Amino acid sequence: MLLEMICTGEEVLSGQIVDTNAAWFADTMLNLGIELQQRITVGDRMPDLMRVFLERSQHADVILVNGGLGPTSDDLSAEAMAHAAGVPLVENQQWRAHLLDWFTRRGRVMPASNFKQCFLPATAILVDNPVGSAPGFRIKLNRAWLFFTPGVPVEFKHMVTEQFVPFVQDAFKNGQATRLHKFLTFGHGESALADQISQLSAPAGITVGYRPSAPHVEIKVFARGATAIASMENFLDLLRITLGTALVSERYASVAEEVHQLLLTSGHTLAMAESCTGGMLASQLIEYSGSSAYLHQSLVTYANAAKTAVLGVSPAILENHGAVSIETVIAMAKGVRELLDSDYALATSGIAGPDGGSVDKPVGTVAIALCDREQCWVQVVSLGQRSRTMIRVMSCAVALDMLRRKLLLSSPLVSYPFIPAVATYMEQTH
Repeated sequence: MLLEMICTGEEVLSGQIVDTNAAWFADTMLNLGIELQQRITVGDRMPDLMRVFLERSQHADVILVNGGLGPTSDDLSAEAMAHAAGVPLVENQQWRAHLLDWFTRRGRVMPASNFKQCFLPATAILVDNPVGSAPGFRIKLNRAWLFFTPGVPVEFKHMVTEQFVPFVQDAFKNGQATRLHKFLTFGHGESALADQISQLSAPAGITVGYRPSAPHVEIKVFARGATAIASMENFLDLLRITLGTALVSERYASVAEEVHQLLLTSGHTLAMAESCTGGMLASQLIEYSGSSAYLHQSLVTYANAAKTAVLGVSPAILENHGAVSIETVIAMAKGVRELLDSDYALATSGIAGPDGGSVDKPVGTVAIALCDREQCWVQVVSLGQRSRTMIRVMSCAVALDMLRRKLLLSSPLVSYPFIPAVATYMEQTH
């Protein structure tokens, strides 16, 4: 099956908004083992819409069209499709009744402009939209099924999940079997990973792809056909050995989600003291439901006075070693862990820049500590030549990966070739 996507809208084409729908759709289909062959973005102009519908319908099997189904004059997808197919627009009585009821239940009078959304190409098949006013529809043109969806993300995702995916799976169920497996890595560059993996001999029908998205590099392994799928497990085992400590997850898209699940499963509790990360560590974990089961607190002790007053860091430590030091982050982690007797504690302190660095501690120098009731592990990493935001993002990833390794009973301290360590340290706390 050849799958393509057409994204419509001047605001998308001009870059006024980021097309998150396209990224989400491609990833969703990829997880189902279906690769997007091509994506085209076209503006709200009738000739351009007609041309691209006619042209791509001669090459693809299925085309997902996103946008242009609203009530305003620049929403032209339905009309352009009718012209391309050579059929009139006709009012869909089912959708008219649905819209009237939809507005009535919300205590609103339907604006006259919304009646425009009831008109679809005569040969189109209505696709329900349970969360919005714009109907979807699908229509056959040349060799392709064109499947039209609204641009509003929540409406789009509902329609893809509940309508488009079942349609594709049913219509193309006799296609070639495929399987996709993903490895999430951290601390290693894309090129270095590719060099290592290229030395392996992949079985016929198996291909490897890479998607860098800081702070991670995702490795995608595709198997196409029954023979390739049968040989996939052995190849995946080879990849696990090759990736070694670079591998952080095979089930989630971030190290934060991996840690979240490990903490939920283990029943351990966590406290955090953040300086340079400014609450980002906590934010990444509480993104996931259930984090209240393990997260005691995350304190943003940005000023030295806060480190002393809230966490009990000795003024002498700050005076003698500075805020960005092994000694300070150990004291921060110990202090925050002891507040509620948490099982684990993480602490971060660094120079996120672009100002504040020195010769001894340049911008990007970050100290990160992990403590439990018996030991502390610390590393000072160099994250220079990155933006302020990326320094904070990478710091969080290092901290969470240290905790992940500890939860898996591995050493929290490993070498990250892509992230030079200035110093590492481990001490007994009792």
